[in-house]
Amino acid sequence: MKEKITKKKDRWREKCLSQAPYRSAKAELSGVDVDVDILYTPDSIASIDYPQDIGFPGEPPFTRGIYPSMYRGRLWTMRQYSGFATAEESNKRFKFLMDQGNMGLSVAFDLPTQMGFDSDNPEIEEEVGRVGVAISTLKDMEILFEGIPLHKVTTSFTINGIASIILAMYLAVAEKQGVPFTEVGGTIQNDILKEYVARGTYIFPPRPSLRLIVDTIEYCMKEAPRFYPISISGGHFRSGGASLIQEVAFMMLNGITYIEAVLARGIDIDEFAPRLSYLFVTQLNLFEEIAKFRASRRLWAHIIKERFKAKDPRSMMFRVYAAGCGDVLTHAEPENNIVRLTMMTLAGILGGVQSFFTPAYDEAYEIPTEKSALLGLRTQQILAYETGITNTVDPLGGSYYIEWLTSKIENEVRKYMEELEKKGRMVELIERGFIQNEMARIAYEKTKKKLSGEKVVVGLNKFQSAQAREKLQIYQPDREAISKQIARVKRVKAERDNEKVHYCLKRLEGAAKGTENLMPYLLETVKAYGSVEEIVNTLRGVFGEFREPVM
Repeated sequence: MKEKITKKKDRWREKCLSQAPYRSAKAELSGVDVDVDILYTPDSIASIDYPQDIGFPGEPPFTRGIYPSMYRGRLWTMRQYSGFATAEESNKRFKFLMDQGNMGLSVAFDLPTQMGFDSDNPEIEEEVGRVGVAISTLKDMEILFEGIPLHKVTTSFTINGIASIILAMYLAVAEKQGVPFTEVGGTIQNDILKEYVARGTYIFPPRPSLRLIVDTIEYCMKEAPRFYPISISGGHFRSGGASLIQEVAFMMLNGITYIEAVLARGIDIDEFAPRLSYLFVTQLNLFEEIAKFRASRRLWAHIIKERFKAKDPRSMMFRVYAAGCGDVLTHAEPENNIVRLTMMTLAGILGGVQSFFTPAYDEAYEIPTEKSALLGLRTQQILAYETGITNTVDPLGGSYYIEWLTSKIENEVRKYMEELEKKGRMVELIERGFIQNEMARIAYEKTKKKLSGEKVVVGLNKFQSAQAREKLQIYQPDREAISKQIARVKRVKAERDNEKVHYCLKRLEGAAKGTENLMPYLLETVKAYGSVEEIVNTLRGVFGEFREPVM
């Protein structure tokens, strides 16, 4: 059959295609892009074994989806990422989004919080509340979720270096609401390894940071089983300039590192792997992004089963939260971003994600307005309820091109991972600056293509209108609200039982010097209204700080 189709395709190329000139095309998978054939036919995927390589949704290797009925049974969770200067402002936005049908909250923190500083630190005052909500003590977290029942929502926290502290605060708020930890759902990003490469919000060196991550995984496994204690993230690599292949490979190597660290405590893979989650972004190459999700599910299922000997199929599930990639949004002709974001959202849904965040079209240059944030949510709702794309599972499965591309991506990721693992473990590669250099190399090549016009960006380097740019609007936090935030932190520190805080911090320091799980000590400290910066300084005294290697 394969030979027969190949002969007919050759005849078609000679008699028909040769008479119709066409441009070349490439799949932008890595530094060396892959040639895309003009037509894919059954012989293109003749080596694929359907039961083994594709199978059925809800069964390993999960190529077609991790649940049997996928969106026919339950839609993906529609998240909107939001965080404003103060807990009060963010609380209002959360309630607005929930009233509009938002199915999950996603918290953006300001930079001082991410870096372990309190709002009342005079050295960082200008940054307080600028790119997200300021959280310094449990009082801020209480206000952030005031009137929001934590047993009825799931919350995602984009936080890494201090993820364990934020988790402790969230659980403390649940306790104050009378919600058992067993009913608390959500996730903390908590993926510190990508911070050393792609974002920079690290505090401690990699090895003690790994300890904190394992502590959260172990604690949630026992005390908060509905909570996902880590979202292993490839998307930030991609937003930072990495290729599609690097996005998947780096994420999987990080995931392997975390799993090995948990296993080193004597915990069985099937005890914790079902509560791991993953994060990708989608860009504008629609079919490549769809195939990326399918390939990643298949590859991860094989890794968990073959490398870590998992027996529970739930351990092999690749539960992915995805978002439209802000890296491809433009300030030039910003309304064009509405089209871009719709396509990115479509790619995630056709790729079978479990949760999606559609950024606002103006997010390339300012914190979203209420109107633009609502449009991001409406984009998902229109796709979910008006287009029919949820009527069947994996609707592009069986496409000759999609199946070829899925296998191509999987094979390229495998090959790249093998090359990297020959050079060292992920922590070692990060400490040496090797991963940083790998990513910078690809980012440089991508930037050159945009600057030269080889990579077309409509409205930016081609088809520019006379009014290509609007007047730049930068979100400015309400300085009066920021002053109130700073005053609140100072008031909390003055009115709390400072002897108790000192006692808790000393206990935390002693535990950090040993090998105990630090989560109970963190929970004890935040409940006494110990602050983020006080906790970080205590741990810094034991763990030290990370210094970025010279590249």
